[in-house]
Amino acid sequence: MAKTKRLLFLFFLLLVFSQKNLRAANETGIHIIPEPVSVTAKPGQFILDQKVSLQMTAEDRSLSETAQWFRTQLAQVTGISIPERKSGGRAIQLHLITDGSKSSLGTEGYHLTVSPSVISLSANSAAGIFYGMQTILQLLPEDASAREGKKSLDLPCADITDYPRFGWRGLMLDVSRHFFTKQEVERYLDEMVMYKFNTLHLHLSDDQGWRIEIKSLPQLTRVGAWRVKRIGGWGESLPALAQEPATDGGFYTQDDMREIVHYAQVRHVTILPEIDIPAHSLALIASYPNLSCTQLPYSVNAGFKTPVRDDNALCIGNDSVYLVLDKIFTELAAIFPSEYIHIGGDEAYKGFWADCPKCKKRMQDEHLKDVEELQSYFIKRVEKILQSKGKKLIGWDEILEGGLAPDATVMSWRGMKGGIQAAKMNHHVVMSPWDFTYLDLYQGEPSAEPPTYGMCRLSASYNYDPVPDSVDEKFILGGQGNLWTERVPNFRHAEYMTWPRGLALAEVYWSPKASRNWDDFVVRMESQFPRLDAAGIKYARSVYNAICTPVQTKDDELEVKLSTEIKGLDMYYSFDGTFPDAWYPKYKGEPIKFPPGSTNLNVITYRDGKPIGMQVSVKKEELQSRLN
Repeated sequence: MAKTKRLLFLFFLLLVFSQKNLRAANETGIHIIPEPVSVTAKPGQFILDQKVSLQMTAEDRSLSETAQWFRTQLAQVTGISIPERKSGGRAIQLHLITDGSKSSLGTEGYHLTVSPSVISLSANSAAGIFYGMQTILQLLPEDASAREGKKSLDLPCADITDYPRFGWRGLMLDVSRHFFTKQEVERYLDEMVMYKFNTLHLHLSDDQGWRIEIKSLPQLTRVGAWRVKRIGGWGESLPALAQEPATDGGFYTQDDMREIVHYAQVRHVTILPEIDIPAHSLALIASYPNLSCTQLPYSVNAGFKTPVRDDNALCIGNDSVYLVLDKIFTELAAIFPSEYIHIGGDEAYKGFWADCPKCKKRMQDEHLKDVEELQSYFIKRVEKILQSKGKKLIGWDEILEGGLAPDATVMSWRGMKGGIQAAKMNHHVVMSPWDFTYLDLYQGEPSAEPPTYGMCRLSASYNYDPVPDSVDEKFILGGQGNLWTERVPNFRHAEYMTWPRGLALAEVYWSPKASRNWDDFVVRMESQFPRLDAAGIKYARSVYNAICTPVQTKDDELEVKLSTEIKGLDMYYSFDGTFPDAWYPKYKGEPIKFPPGSTNLNVITYRDGKPIGMQVSVKKEELQSRLN
């Protein structure tokens, strides 16, 4: 017992010491996201100018591509071009560790020392060097890009040791619901790696579009990649009219995708391709109608609801389905180096299977008791197809239904339950629970945001942990944020929905759990905004907006409690339809009532006497509906 107490006390001292180091680093302008494992601020500065060189030893030539990326990035950000030399003078030195002396860093960790004369960056791999480079770029002054004509920049001296908590740190981009060009995907990759993400999950097929060339199945891109043009609320537009041309969409040729894959590899990112089956397959079925249970002709869905459910699920009893999937996965396996291929497996409506003669026969022949086991049969058969291509299967947590395929990895999206279940079955899990990681949800008061559904605030993303208490962490590969794009019609809005929640998730998946501190994160997040501005990246400032929470009193009166995610903000409000400022009533902390006849509440936030949030405008009837 005494030994246990001593160990706990030592752990407490270590934690306190670590927090003091991090606070000291913040006070000296070291604001890194994701938070490194250890940061010790040192006196002095390293002066970056044209006299600095990039140096590598002869045995580190494998770093040449990564080093070239860094030199190019540094020149773009600062306007300062540094040459590559073998030795001499002030330098940024890159060194691959080959003697095993830094085994604790793993394959993606690094050690960075900044002194007045040298920046020394060492790691066990090129990936570790690359992540250390991201930290160097964040040590630059926040407004480095804005200092045109500046011939030198100061970096604070420090000693940093860093390595990730999880090996899977991903973002998902849905390119099916709205198509994003090759250049936009590459830009998304550039933004991801600033914060040490290493996996880009591309949702390449759904009811609204097929996005990858399959040469043996040309109808997929002739038909499945295109739909009628619709602009407006998702699910509210008209279906295709008679003879209306399908002109909206696009796809990646195989050469396009190879270029994206290589672009990602240079940045140490794995591209995970997803073909969503057996449901969400209307674009595939529109291209080859014989693959559904009904075999009726369908058009690619343009974001409309039909009066009768489309048959968007593949016919599990049809052997042609497996021949087509074999062709698709054969070609995908040759393009994507990823060890996994994602097969979706979610939200399958099973009504058509229950009535389909071919599916009924399959159930009878395979001794399957219900349609859940029929889906499990499908997933297990697809897993064998993928294994024949040298790939592993990963799917959404619905693949648990009816029995999990033997070697499948589960991506848990309907909360944590599916991931917990899979981990307890000794399967690997990637956590992406919708209420913490879905980047297409509202991130602030809905009245001040573009329309979507559900709520996922920045603080919720930051404070969640991907390892439930009841699960062995070794089965949790990591996690990712998912950007579904039903309501994301262009790339600028994709950025807005990703950042800064992507910053929070970057820290969740990289940094030690013990170092998580919301107030400290806010300081570091705000230091990133000038960098995002300089890079032309759109991001949301919803975290500064007021939160309006309805409260029902004992007298059945409606009151409103106001709050903010960030501490220290003042809130001013009005009920008379005018726009409040600092001369209006200030919120004092107690719930407020709508005056008789008032139907609308307007609220704005201030910091240090200046507006910082957007005006939030909420109708009384909307607040009342939130109580129901």
